[in-house]
Amino acid sequence: MTAPLIGTDIERAIELLHANELVAIPTETVYGLAGNAFSDVAVAKIFAAKNRPAFDPLIVHTSHYERITELVLDIPSPAQKLAAAFMPGPITLLLPKRERIPDIVTAGSTIVAVRVPDHPLTLQLLRALDFPLAAPSANPFGYISPTRAGHVARQLGDRISYILDGGPCAVGLESTIVGFPEGQPTVFRKGGIAVEDIEAQIGPVQVREHSSSNPQAPGMLKSHYAPGVPVLLGDIPQLLEQHAGKRIGLLTFQNQYKEVPEEHQVVLSSAGDLTEAARHLFSGLRYLDQLPLDLIIAEPVPERGLGRAINDRLRRAAATG
Repeated sequence: MTAPLIGTDIERAIELLHANELVAIPTETVYGLAGNAFSDVAVAKIFAAKNRPAFDPLIVHTSHYERITELVLDIPSPAQKLAAAFMPGPITLLLPKRERIPDIVTAGSTIVAVRVPDHPLTLQLLRALDFPLAAPSANPFGYISPTRAGHVARQLGDRISYILDGGPCAVGLESTIVGFPEGQPTVFRKGGIAVEDIEAQIGPVQVREHSSSNPQAPGMLKSHYAPGVPVLLGDIPQLLEQHAGKRIGLLTFQNQYKEVPEEHQVVLSSAGDLTEAARHLFSGLRYLDQLPLDLIIAEPVPERGLGRAINDRLRRAAATG
């Protein structure tokens, strides 16, 4: 009898990870495709399963802040403050790596991305392991990030050994990535913690936008998080008029539009709640991508708080390269 692909068997996940196999893990942000971060073999399998370019570095996950000190050479004061405020949680820190982190994890960089995820099942798993886990999002490279175990199974089920099912992701956006080049706190990727909340802890920060190649941090590529159906981002009434006659799906912030069938529309938050909108973003894109559509039209959300990260993902879903 074939063992099930999806479940909550921590012991099975541990056994597979010790054997350099891949396991999908739930986090508060999105599901990750995990392997032993100390193993070149396991990490190479991650890149192969995702068809991810080797120049795009991975995030290393561990169980608590104290274990991060075993992976990096130095943690500057602002990073310590952010860790105290937001770990475990949707924040990733870029810090100088120790030699035990293989170069394949960091794409040859001397800086490693590290975080402590806020999910009870994955924290239980990480506490039981004597190595951290390298874990990018559990999806084919460039496609919509998964927020449920079933999303992973449909996309990568034939390429991985097991999926730990932790239910739907509570945040639904990837972590915010913060680095400290030349001592300057810098947001390299907007994510599950708002820039304003970062600044409330450590003062003003610089914000980097996407990189077209050789990104300095995971998730910086311009075209990313994209469905198979083309996405246009802008004013919905205007775009509906321009593309009249096409089979259109809508991704809106609060409102529905009578010009499009209701089943072809996703409203991220009828209450105008950006946290709720973030949680529904990737599942909404995924739903529309499975419909017989010519085009997905999306509108920006308010550019504040988590709205900045949502708009970042929408812009990159709509980018063509």
